[in-house]
Amino acid sequence: MNESKRTLIRAGAGALALGATAAVAQTAAGPLLHLPAAELMPRAKGKRRVVICGGGWGGMTAARYVREAAPDLEVVLLERNPIFWSCPMSNKWLIDEIETSFLMHDYLTPARRHGYTFVQTEITGIDREARTVHTSKGRVGYDWLILSGGIRYGFEAWFGNDRQAIERTRTDFASAYVASAEHMSVKKRIQEFKGGTFVMTLPPPPHRCPPSPYERAALMAWWFKSRKVPAKIVILDPKPRIAPISIGFRDAYAELYPGIVEHVPNATVREVDPFNKVVKTAAGDFRFDDAILMSPHQAADIVWKAGLVGRTADGKPTGWADVHPLFYNAKDDPQVFVIGDSVGAVSPKFGHYPKSGHVANRMAKSVARHIAQQARGEPLTPVIIDNLCYMLVNNEPKEAISVQFDYRIGDDGILEQRQIDYNDRDPKLWAEDLRWASLMYQDFAR
Repeated sequence: MNESKRTLIRAGAGALALGATAAVAQTAAGPLLHLPAAELMPRAKGKRRVVICGGGWGGMTAARYVREAAPDLEVVLLERNPIFWSCPMSNKWLIDEIETSFLMHDYLTPARRHGYTFVQTEITGIDREARTVHTSKGRVGYDWLILSGGIRYGFEAWFGNDRQAIERTRTDFASAYVASAEHMSVKKRIQEFKGGTFVMTLPPPPHRCPPSPYERAALMAWWFKSRKVPAKIVILDPKPRIAPISIGFRDAYAELYPGIVEHVPNATVREVDPFNKVVKTAAGDFRFDDAILMSPHQAADIVWKAGLVGRTADGKPTGWADVHPLFYNAKDDPQVFVIGDSVGAVSPKFGHYPKSGHVANRMAKSVARHIAQQARGEPLTPVIIDNLCYMLVNNEPKEAISVQFDYRIGDDGILEQRQIDYNDRDPKLWAEDLRWASLMYQDFAR
């Protein structure tokens, strides 16, 4: 067996619970493996199938647009969560500026409307050699595979294998950068904070939604200021300056929240002690009363399970999917695609695309076209994407800033990036943000 193409999940308590429905396997690594033996969805006769793992902005968009671009293909969307939750726009929800209903959508309505199948299940393994996805409900075969799992937290960079420290951090100082119950925890901690020092650690680049932590700090500051909470927000940033939208965030902090927000540059995390509430960085040690501790980000678990994480020159994992920079398919497996935040560097000139919902949506539409071309036996043609992010920095009055990224293929065949920061606070940008989000939800979630 080619281990680079076959990744199986190790046995654990969850696998043992499968009982008689589980098959047992052995790998060269040694541990017994437990995988569901039953086929969850037998193939329709003569039908080729696209399986999409992950139902976020990228996965839901891909499900719709594959059906439109290649209506003769069967499309199956696998997602562990019962309800779609949008991380983009969630910072505004933390301060009650937008309602929960604006972020939450059901999966069944768009599946029925666009003609694909939605299955709520946990993905336990991916066997690329057998072209099979293993789930907690059974195995699903595919002809094409799209992985759209977002990110996972890389707590091991801080704690190694110290599970107690990892779980304390995850529980008490959650960052809410994946769709989960963490958002409610963070909202409750912000709104019930009585005063003191609130520390935010920023992940080293690349990480999900680069300007989002700065927006969150601004909205937290507005909440504390408007309610006269004696709080100080300390942003521990590994970068030498705020980026992107450097001037816009810098001016917002200085002009709207003096004495509340402190940005500390070059604050690479060296040690985190969640028990004694201390973060040690290259810029000094910082004690806190509460914190949002953002560990380094990595490609989602399903990318690791599929064996698609890239390697550095010295053989270490990059943490991100190694895919074609224009088509997003695996270099050794052209009918397997990765979209969204998990994608690795796409250009030596700027590195990664911004890891945003907008980019995931655009990649998904691009991959839908690529799969349709492959299904028809046509060569792939690149689709150049873009990115757009709006950030609310004041809630009374409502003022936002934004950043735009445009891309082109240079004369040397390498992707080039142009970044445009809109640093002047403007209520019109907030209106544009709401319209942008509404159009996005209408595009894939309704």
